[in-house]
Amino acid sequence: MKTMLKTVCAAALATVALGGLAAADYPERPVEFVVPWPPGDLEDVLTRMIAEDFQEAYGVPAAVVNRPGGGGGPFPGAISVATAPADGYTIGSFIIAIPTVGPNLGIPELSPDPFEPIGIFLTYPFVIAASANAPYSTMEELAAHAQDNDVTLGHFGAPLVPTRVTMALAESQGFGFASDAAFDALDCNTLASGDADVINTTLQLILPCLDSVNVLASIGAERISLTPDAPTVAELDPSLNVALWNGLFVHRDTPQEVRDRIAEVAQATVMSERAQTLAAETGALVYWQDAAEATAQIQADIETLGTISGMLD
Repeated sequence: MKTMLKTVCAAALATVALGGLAAADYPERPVEFVVPWPPGDLEDVLTRMIAEDFQEAYGVPAAVVNRPGGGGGPFPGAISVATAPADGYTIGSFIIAIPTVGPNLGIPELSPDPFEPIGIFLTYPFVIAASANAPYSTMEELAAHAQDNDVTLGHFGAPLVPTRVTMALAESQGFGFASDAAFDALDCNTLASGDADVINTTLQLILPCLDSVNVLASIGAERISLTPDAPTVAELDPSLNVALWNGLFVHRDTPQEVRDRIAEVAQATVMSERAQTLAAETGALVYWQDAAEATAQIQADIETLGTISGMLD
């Protein structure tokens, strides 16, 4: 299987490099992949793999540019992609919130939605977690504890999907968080320092201290392979069944032949041995969902998020 994956990846990259010579002149100069988060998380690591293979395939510099929002989530980074020329030289590596939440925030550059997907390549192992010494180890126990005690939630931004899902789950469990706060990073230190009692974050950020953390639930339809005993949010409340994915996006005016060249490299990269090894090590799902499938996924997620809004607003 490993040999076959390597062969498929090499063949795909060779096809891009040779067959692409006839496809317009793109790319002729450096290409930026914008990740609107700090370095180190899964979308950053995988996007760097894509950028490396893009550079190898086309012979032009390709780099990841991290543009975190300072507590404002990914939206400042998305704005930088939206306002760049629609020529494929600025590509967004975006979470689900950009196309599903961004157009509703009153940000002129993001409304109406200026982006279209190249493809989706990652489903995060996203979790709701607390310290192992907290007086609760399940969502049911947290709900009981919160009846008489203040509980603080740490998140990446109030409008973001995991935050909304977590708050909707609390609502369905009969409690609310006493306060919440946004962080650019939510890791072992966030819980150890007492900055938050409960956090929603990617599993990768708490892997170093997983033995001292309780994963109360994971967000998505499938249990995470590294935390198989933790139920999914969808198991606890089926109406909250939404996965937290990441994909490549460009401005909707970007030519199709440019999109195709980006997609060819990205698909080969995420199906390569090194990307699939990362998936196994982190509990993530790494795959390729093409533009049409990604568009349908976004529409389905918008409907689910409508249900969540009805619970919270």
